[in-house]
Amino acid sequence: MQGFLDFINWFDGWLWGLPLIIVLLGTHLFCTFRTGFVQRFTFKGIKLSVTPDPDGEGDVSQFGALTTALAATIGTGNIIGVATAIASGGPGAVFWMWITGVFGISTKYMETAMSVKYREQTEDGRMIGGAFTALERGLHAKWLGVIFAILGAVAAFGIGDMTQANSISTSLHQNFGVPTWITGIFVAIFTAFVIIGGVKSITKVTEKLVPFMAAFYVVGSIIVMIMNGSNTGAAVVLICKSAFSVQAGAGGLFGFTIAQALRYGFARGLFSNESGMGSAPIVAASAKTRNPVRQSLVSMTGTFWDTVIICAVTGITLVGSAISHPEFISGEDSTVLTFQAFGLIPVIGRPVIAISLALFAYSTILGWSYYGERCAEYLFGPKIIMPYKWLFVIFSFVGCVVELNTVWTIADILNGLMVVPNVIGVWIMSGTLVKDLYKYVHDIDAVDPTPVPVVHKEIADL
Repeated sequence: MQGFLDFINWFDGWLWGLPLIIVLLGTHLFCTFRTGFVQRFTFKGIKLSVTPDPDGEGDVSQFGALTTALAATIGTGNIIGVATAIASGGPGAVFWMWITGVFGISTKYMETAMSVKYREQTEDGRMIGGAFTALERGLHAKWLGVIFAILGAVAAFGIGDMTQANSISTSLHQNFGVPTWITGIFVAIFTAFVIIGGVKSITKVTEKLVPFMAAFYVVGSIIVMIMNGSNTGAAVVLICKSAFSVQAGAGGLFGFTIAQALRYGFARGLFSNESGMGSAPIVAASAKTRNPVRQSLVSMTGTFWDTVIICAVTGITLVGSAISHPEFISGEDSTVLTFQAFGLIPVIGRPVIAISLALFAYSTILGWSYYGERCAEYLFGPKIIMPYKWLFVIFSFVGCVVELNTVWTIADILNGLMVVPNVIGVWIMSGTLVKDLYKYVHDIDAVDPTPVPVVHKEIADL
């Protein structure tokens, strides 16, 4: 058993090291140049996200699909993950995280366009889509779609459920003394209350929860920045300088090289925004949209909000706090830096970060419940939906009360492996997706004449 644990720990570190950095960063650059820098339409996507499209076919609004994807994407990685990147790679890691977000916007566009273009309609009128339907219908590689769906359905229990629930219970126990089993009961109840109602119920919650929790956290960060005074500006300068520092120690308080900044900045940034993983397009496929381009422009703004804005705000806040208080970086636990930084706010500082962590983690549970459910439905048909939801609820309780080091590692591996079939589809079908971009981006209200096929049986005959 110990040999197995050692192996998965090694494989997880290897997979999320150079291999995925090369695959994901390479895909980000490829998609950026293949689309002619689709990032230039980011603000158009933001405008579309708050513009209802009543004539589009789908189950939920474009904004609802975006907030559900953001709910799953904006998680503890935006807070603790940034602190880990700084602790392991220095302030320069924040710069490279930001760069992965800028280029990752294009990959989020392409993978969403692929999933929306090849989505299908179930017999009861619901939309289902993702890398699995795109790989089957667009690439005619059903076996790849099945692999992606298996990885997604299983990974959702780990990275999107148990580990998030554990973050909630740990945060509330450490900061407020709440017993983990009590947190587990409430997490399970609130999760069941939302996800049993389906995607419309989930989006109703995320449309309100995501803007609130993001604003709540950003306001807290801005207060810390103001308290750090001129050191906030110094933090921005240090982040940029450290990103290109060749020698250790060039960053002043932090002794890290450019290689370390690149490695940890890219790794945490790629993990944080999930661009290339194929998860967010699953909910995007259910959105009401007239053509694939419209929803893809909306969905790609998720990477902008997640990494370009929230991760950058976190990084500047933490580095500025470390400059003001060098003693904050003396510990080995990167989470300590986060709580110490927000602890600068009298009385309410630590509760703000604890509540933010809990909200971020809970929203991730809601988003990933839908991802896993859709993957399971692709594999086994609609009969699996309700059992999967209840199993998801049960695991949310279990995650609150048990140690999850091994579960986290396995889920991390499954997430990484999801990237492979997804980016294969993006690369091979990029020509078709770019043609759609040029066709619709300047006529965004045009209706795609391609009919959405209706599924009359279980999609995958296993």
